[in-house]
Amino acid sequence: MKLESYWLDTMPAVTGLATGPLPARASVVVVGGGFTGLAAARALAMKGEDVVVLEAGRIAGEASGRNGGQCNNGIADDFGALSARFGAAAARDLYRSFDEGVDRVEAIVAEEAIDCDFVRTGKLKLAYTPQHAAKFAATAELLKREVEPDLRLLSRDQLGDEITSEAFHGGIVFPRSAAFHPARFAAGLAAAAARRGAQLYQHSPVTGLKPLGGKRFRVATAQGSIDADRVLLATGACNKGGGLGWFRRRIVPIGSFIIATEPLDAGVVRRIMPGRRNCTTTRNLGNYFRLTADDRLIFGGRARFALSSPTSDAKSGEILRTTLGNVFPGLRDTPIAHCWGGIVDMTADRLPRAGEHDGLFYAMGFSGHGTQLSVLMGERMARVVTGEPDANPLAVLRDWPAIPGHFGSPWFLPLVGAWYRHQDRIG
Repeated sequence: MKLESYWLDTMPAVTGLATGPLPARASVVVVGGGFTGLAAARALAMKGEDVVVLEAGRIAGEASGRNGGQCNNGIADDFGALSARFGAAAARDLYRSFDEGVDRVEAIVAEEAIDCDFVRTGKLKLAYTPQHAAKFAATAELLKREVEPDLRLLSRDQLGDEITSEAFHGGIVFPRSAAFHPARFAAGLAAAAARRGAQLYQHSPVTGLKPLGGKRFRVATAQGSIDADRVLLATGACNKGGGLGWFRRRIVPIGSFIIATEPLDAGVVRRIMPGRRNCTTTRNLGNYFRLTADDRLIFGGRARFALSSPTSDAKSGEILRTTLGNVFPGLRDTPIAHCWGGIVDMTADRLPRAGEHDGLFYAMGFSGHGTQLSVLMGERMARVVTGEPDANPLAVLRDWPAIPGHFGSPWFLPLVGAWYRHQDRIG
């Protein structure tokens, strides 16, 4: 078993990366070489901007290459609660932004001919308890009426056409969702940005941001500095360095862990997951799983309330292996090929944020829904950066208070984990 992301392990080499010294200046510096930064760089380059991307590690080396490969629509928050907080119209607009995110991934795949196994599988949300299943009827009715007319509510007896497991009590099918190979998508997106004229530098962590007046900054790295007319932060604010203290207080880094099986027999696949949907579950400490193009089962979740570490990810993998066996007893002895972890940048309300703070543009805090929305927000913030403030669909989320007692190190994660476990026990 490799302690490495299956996606990154099977990612093609990224073409068109910049080499040599950093330029002395750029019209826009994008900090972060994941989906957000790459989508922004492509869009900015297409506008004729002189854009430089600075990635601390490798392209897509963090969340963009360490997720479950689910490109789902829908929001993490309860739609009714979202409507009560912001109003029905704003809630619908936010929900449709997630839909548009999936659409934009699909469009870029087609426009740039990216080989990443993109397919509209649909998502199946699974109820872990009878109480959760009972709540699905009202949820489905509201979503169907307001934003998701084609969703389908499934009783426990109807689940057999989608998944063969005794672990669940009902489900909702969201047909707009998709699946893809995220690292191959990132490699294609990076190559497309480079072809359009963006300069992409790997292994160039930002160590400081010095204001030069207005929206101009001197961006310091170990390789030198760049004077930027504008800076877009497209990186997880939980990462150290770069003067991100204001953002770091508003985002909690939470570990998420995934295992990938060896390819399954075709007959087994037809038996356990005939619907081939992306699957998510209703527990707070729930799971998400899907099949790959070569019939591996990707199975992930918050196995432990700890950050990912090469020395401890295997512990999380064993927990996931046990849970996988509980969901699909016939797979208890299936060989695991890859086990890895990553960091989810979670906001307190699990809603992302994008905008401008002290002259810095930003898009971050995708809270586990970044595979689709980060692409859209990269493109939208490229428009904001170049003078279209109304292009930001997250502008309604203006209120973003700091998390009390949080200054960057998530000391409270064990307490959060205990609380969620308690909530799952009481249903």
